[in-house]
Amino acid sequence: MENKRNYSMELDKIMKNPENRGKSLFLHSCCAPCSSYVLEYLRSFFWITVFYYNPNITADEEYAKRVIEQKRLISELNAQTDTDMQGKEDGDAPAFKIAIVEGDYDKQLFFDCVKGLEKCKEGGERCFACYELRLAETAKQARVREMDYFTTTLTISPLKNAVKLNEIGERLASEHNVAWLPSDFKKKGGYQRSIELSKEHDLYRQNYCGCIYSKMEREIKEEK
Repeated sequence: MENKRNYSMELDKIMKNPENRGKSLFLHSCCAPCSSYVLEYLRSFFWITVFYYNPNITADEEYAKRVIEQKRLISELNAQTDTDMQGKEDGDAPAFKIAIVEGDYDKQLFFDCVKGLEKCKEGGERCFACYELRLAETAKQARVREMDYFTTTLTISPLKNAVKLNEIGERLASEHNVAWLPSDFKKKGGYQRSIELSKEHDLYRQNYCGCIYSKMEREIKEEK
């Protein structure tokens, strides 16, 4: 998929406009580790509400573990806002508090949306359908809540197709009449920073995306 747009630069351009500071962002998050850098990067500019919506996670215990870690990370970042962020020099932007909304956890929605795509390799059409499922609900909820922007942490992963995610996001933005925030969060060392932050906060880092198909593919690779 050829696309020469630089989504990271497009995001920077939005953030360089002081008129955009303090606008609301509805941020779909796949997990705490992936959200760590994104929240660090954006929380001094946007009022962020994290939307934890991942019906693709097949195992109930895995889902619960990831939700707990997401909420713990946000709590720790908000605590920094109360302490570490105080006393900043004039001209430095203080961080906004981060809120979180947990979406409905209905695994059947995922299985229905990927029906017929079960044998696709990780990163292919099955994943694109999953992107669509999660971003469509994010766009819908962002519109209902009258948010200024919506986006996703998924572009931080080297295994996720940032071009496809931005294409889906922009189409859904038009359909739901809410602005899409372009991103490629892995750029500028974002992915590496997420690893560092995961260590700093002692976050649980899963070794597969979440669905049963990605888990099986990971187990086969590990056996080999």
